[in-house]
Amino acid sequence: MSETKVEVPEMVMLEILSKLPVKSLTRFRCVCKPWCSSFQTPHFITKHQQNNLHNNNLNLLLKRCQGNTRDDIYYFSQLSTEKGQNFSVQHNIHLPFFEDCWYAPVVSGPCNGLLCLHDADKVALWNPSTREFKTLHQSTVQRPPSVDSTSFGCVGIGFDSQSGDYKVVRFVTNYFEENEDEGLMGDWNHQVELYSLKSDSWKEISVPGVQPYGSPLFNNYVNGFYYWQAIGDSDYLILSFDMVNEKFSALPLPEFGGSLAEYYLELLDFNGLLGAIVYPREGTDKSFDLWVMNGSWTKQFSIESLPRVERPLGFWKNGELFLESSDHELVLFDPSTRELKSLGIHAYQETMQIIAYVESLVPINGRSEHEELIIRRPAGDASD
Repeated sequence: MSETKVEVPEMVMLEILSKLPVKSLTRFRCVCKPWCSSFQTPHFITKHQQNNLHNNNLNLLLKRCQGNTRDDIYYFSQLSTEKGQNFSVQHNIHLPFFEDCWYAPVVSGPCNGLLCLHDADKVALWNPSTREFKTLHQSTVQRPPSVDSTSFGCVGIGFDSQSGDYKVVRFVTNYFEENEDEGLMGDWNHQVELYSLKSDSWKEISVPGVQPYGSPLFNNYVNGFYYWQAIGDSDYLILSFDMVNEKFSALPLPEFGGSLAEYYLELLDFNGLLGAIVYPREGTDKSFDLWVMNGSWTKQFSIESLPRVERPLGFWKNGELFLESSDHELVLFDPSTRELKSLGIHAYQETMQIIAYVESLVPINGRSEHEELIIRRPAGDASD
């Protein structure tokens, strides 16, 4: 009796494959050339990402510094998201990019699984799923004549859905020193640069009328827009940048009944909407209010009086909230039970940042982690 050979239609096969993790797809690239080509098409990359979003398949990175000062080298810890693993450290990731930073390295994003890392004039893109890394080349934007020094400030990453391009926006300040002989006082001006991954180039764009400030604690990229807190002529507000039309606009802060001298306000992506979490600067017991912008600001919910916590770090799948405790330990708050669970992971004070991202096949035309001398070390134990 002859065996019946059943051939699975290619479209059905690709639909099945699009539900697999990146690690499996990387292995399957060696099976046959058509599969390898299919995995690189925009349709498959988008389908794979949509499946991960639909199923809420999130991965967790923890940026931290474990030395005795915040000047020590930062690194990432990949946390387990498997049930029962208690978010234990799987491995630690050491990036040469972090080794000679002037300041604490800042992470913007994720945007479709991509992270933007920046410090002083250095900017890089990283896809931790495909393990591809790209250091962006220096900007060719011209500086004003007679400028004495230049500093690089706020950075944002986003996706232009019309052109299919990933973009990085960066604020630049140029300083002009005081010249007593000519009666000139010290002065400065601003520029804004925009990087396109598709063209691998920088260009100058118009400067907004307000100045952004601060480093993001949460993901400030939301559905085609990147957001910063900013200072206007006489008040504080929110600055947004539209990745499609490359224009800035301003939004008001939520009216939370206090001042920024008394409260911290952190912007974040909350279920696809712009959110703001507000909490007091002082005190060992903290309360947290979450506001959401959906046409106007509305208070979504409040978390009252949590003991011995310093600051929020990010929401998890079912509304749980990661926090940094007063002992600088990563803890998880479950609002349904009001349980505050210690996770046994520590860092130097106020150096932790949680990054929850979906796996992505998005290429960045960079180099492999191996070529970039990025080292992934298995964790010795949960507190490594």
